Amino acid sequence: MKKPIHVFWFRRDLRLNDNAALYHALNSGKPVLPIFIFDPEILKELPEKDARVTFIYALLNQINQKQEKQGSQLLIKQGKPLSVFKDLIQEFEIAAVYTNRDYEPYAIQRDQEVKNFLESKHIIFHEFKDQVIFEKSEVSKQDGSPYTVYTPYSKIWLQKFKEKKIESFPSEDHLDKLIKAETGPKLNLKDLGFKQSEITVPGFDISKNLIENYSKTRDVPSTEGTSHLGPYLRFGTVSIRELARKAANFEETFLKELIWREFFMQILYHFPHVVDQSFKPAYDKIEWLNDETQFKKWCEGKTGYPMVDAGMRQLNQTGYMHNRVRMVVASFLCKHLLIDWRWGEAYFAEKLLDFELSSNNGNWQWAAGTGCDAAPYFRVFNPASQQEKFDPDWIYIKKWVPEFGTHQYPEPIVDHKFARERAIKTYKQALS
Repeated sequence: MKKPIHVFWFRRDLRLNDNAALYHALNSGKPVLPIFIFDPEILKELPEKDARVTFIYALLNQINQKQEKQGSQLLIKQGKPLSVFKDLIQEFEIAAVYTNRDYEPYAIQRDQEVKNFLESKHIIFHEFKDQVIFEKSEVSKQDGSPYTVYTPYSKIWLQKFKEKKIESFPSEDHLDKLIKAETGPKLNLKDLGFKQSEITVPGFDISKNLIENYSKTRDVPSTEGTSHLGPYLRFGTVSIRELARKAANFEETFLKELIWREFFMQILYHFPHVVDQSFKPAYDKIEWLNDETQFKKWCEGKTGYPMVDAGMRQLNQTGYMHNRVRMVVASFLCKHLLIDWRWGEAYFAEKLLDFELSSNNGNWQWAAGTGCDAAPYFRVFNPASQQEKFDPDWIYIKKWVPEFGTHQYPEPIVDHKFARERAIKTYKQALS
């Protein structure tokens, strides 16, 4: 007779330390089988050399190497999660499945399907909070409704954070409970339909020096003043609890960036329509021009606006773009070119190493003026003014647009004054 086991399902929590669901699984009294599932629903739209898939695959190998030292092994599967679990219960006597919650619309639907199936087989599905400090409605108005403006949300978030002791879950102390599954050859990138990407994910920096100086350096694109934490938070290789505690000890500006992340997560959770519609429905009446030739020039960094072009070329070559420049290029696409924010959002989703649905959607809708707590529609960034303020010595621009200042560099594809007036008129008409 097979011995009952518990399963821990890795998703957006690719670490063995301070992992809430893993900790509870390891302390459940049963041996624990760790698994990861490459879901075709998530992979199907990605390019063959997607840097994030390469990154995830490398992270899984690192986890596996650590587990092998403990005599266990990560079971990596490919397929729809529901189908994978249907197969697993034929192979193992599974008593419970442990996992950390995911708040994106597809993930919620996927987990509900898996949970319903497992419970029909009398298998318990345990979910835990791990990728945020406060989830769902834990930070809400007095009447229980969600905040749709960042400032009051952040005040209550900080108040609760100071009042609440943030737990740790030392899962790393109990890895001897993990077991190994004899399942044949391991999957490689080729099996998944992918190839190794030439783009590498840079290491992150959460040093005392960076956090203390974050408010001074975060807006300067030529300086390494940002943490590059995005991909690591996205895939959970760092603990949000450890990070928030560290940030709180030094500089509140850095902590507020983490609060912005949670603000957009709860917006997506409470208002899932934002995935493909404006947060404010009236803004879906905007008559976008959606000129495909101009969109292509924006994508390639050939708009004739050096700050915009530098940002897009940095994105295309590295999978990263400085946060200040992201605002400039997003505003330019929506306001100067009158191209639907969803086009830009989709392009960023394909290219960004740190792509996270809630933040990407929230920031694009902010730039377009269509989102909650968004920049007012009549606020139109002047890319030239942004360059003068944040890259006065042209260091960032010269790095990414070396031909700037020569006859090879294109003329602006649209005049700023004309584009600004046109955008304001178009938005006004939509909202009247």
